Amino acid sequence: MSSPVDLSVEIGSLRLKNPVLAASGTFGYGVEFARFFDLSKLGGFCTKGLSLEPMAGNPPGRIVETPAGMLNAIGLQNVGVEAFISEKLPYLESYRTVVVANILGKSVEEFCRIVERLSSQPRVDAFELNVSCPNVRHGGIQFGHDPRLTYEVASSVRGVTEKPVWVKLSPNVTQIAPFARACEDAGADAVTLVNTFIGMAVDVEKRRPMLSHVTGGLSGPAIRPLAARLTYEAAQAVSIPVIGIGGITSARDALEFMIVGASAVQVGTANFVDPLATLKVVQGLEEYCLRHGLENIRSVIGSLQPIPQDGFVYY
Repeated sequence: MSSPVDLSVEIGSLRLKNPVLAASGTFGYGVEFARFFDLSKLGGFCTKGLSLEPMAGNPPGRIVETPAGMLNAIGLQNVGVEAFISEKLPYLESYRTVVVANILGKSVEEFCRIVERLSSQPRVDAFELNVSCPNVRHGGIQFGHDPRLTYEVASSVRGVTEKPVWVKLSPNVTQIAPFARACEDAGADAVTLVNTFIGMAVDVEKRRPMLSHVTGGLSGPAIRPLAARLTYEAAQAVSIPVIGIGGITSARDALEFMIVGASAVQVGTANFVDPLATLKVVQGLEEYCLRHGLENIRSVIGSLQPIPQDGFVYY
């Protein structure tokens, strides 16, 4: 039975049946969650980050629970692009949902080589560039910590594929707007934000870091207010679509991001707690539209209302 509400959104030239995607690193390669629900019900999902060659990642410990979130230092473990093509992509053929390949590289050349290899795969619909990787040719500085490097990798990838290019931005910067504008100037179709915040946890009895890498990426509900603010700032800075990520566990959370300007959202850490989290967000968005008499979800995007002139916020 079809929905009475139009949940579809457009991210550049790409149409999503609804604005909910699963975030990279929390949904495997898609096939792992297919036994829980029909992936075709999602707007799409982002694959685990793909490198040119397989990566083993960091030694344990790699994940630590925190109040309202978690720290991870997985170390970008993945099967590599060739194994993804031969072992993972065939299982996705029967699902009618957008597949976004999350890409990582230590140099611009690596990013381009991976994208060129995957561009010929019909089942890959778009690319999401993880610019939180260290650029070995620039002394280890992350692509996402210098707008010039962000522009360089985005524009280079834009030049080797006709498929949509998204850039996933790091929150660990002073201002997000220059990075979002660099992506737009480079020809990116969208920006996704935010990646995880850098944090750490300590075993006070042993007086040692709880992560083998010492620091890790903080995700989950704890970062949602920060991610919503950065999403708002990015949406104010660019005209290309913004995709919001950060602590989204419900439709209410997703709506918060969409109201401040996100055209779509990604659900991440919640997938570890509830494998049906993304599906529940989709259902909640439909219920919201019905409750408010909205014919489509697009009317919610960027609909943040100004504070009344008398200075009071009414609830």
